[in-house]
Amino acid sequence: MKKVLRIGIAVICMASLIIGFYAYLSRRNASATTQEEVDLSEVQAIINKNFDTDYPATPRAVVKWYNRIITAYYSEDFDQSELEEMADQARKLMDDELLQYNPRDTYLASLSMEIDDYHNRNRVIVSATVSDSKEVQYKTVNGYECAFVNVYYFIREGSQYTRTYEDFCLRKDSNGHWKILTWRLSTEDEINGY
Repeated sequence: MKKVLRIGIAVICMASLIIGFYAYLSRRNASATTQEEVDLSEVQAIINKNFDTDYPATPRAVVKWYNRIITAYYSEDFDQSELEEMADQARKLMDDELLQYNPRDTYLASLSMEIDDYHNRNRVIVSATVSDSKEVQYKTVNGYECAFVNVYYFIREGSQYTRTYEDFCLRKDSNGHWKILTWRLSTEDEINGY
């Protein structure tokens, strides 16, 4: 009787170990899959962003997404189809008027030349800092709601570092989305209001 009891306990222990090990492996594989999904490259994260259903809510957020895209242009590895997909994502952030003046083919050709120039000069955007929410200026211009956002870029070219400042003008479209209408280079004095 003791022998049967020992065998029964041994079988139960072995079954518990096997079930426990199976559960451990299942959770580990699930977490590895989740980690792979999290570890998308920046290029894939940009391409996978669905601006149709999850458009940035503020002018500042639009400019931040645009900066993510242009930073990836100059510092990430990608093929031609990924470049085109990123460019299409950037164009979704642009106002219809800007798109009208920059047809897709012209934009892609100009972008490819600019990327080549950055690579040839060993130039990289190290960081892009968008002005605080309280610094965004809202105005009505020709009947349109517009927002003005300042950006500070820290750029490395070889071993030299420079600062570049740009002013973005965004216009609210008929869907209530802020779209980039234009931008221009500016100076630190213009940004700080001197």
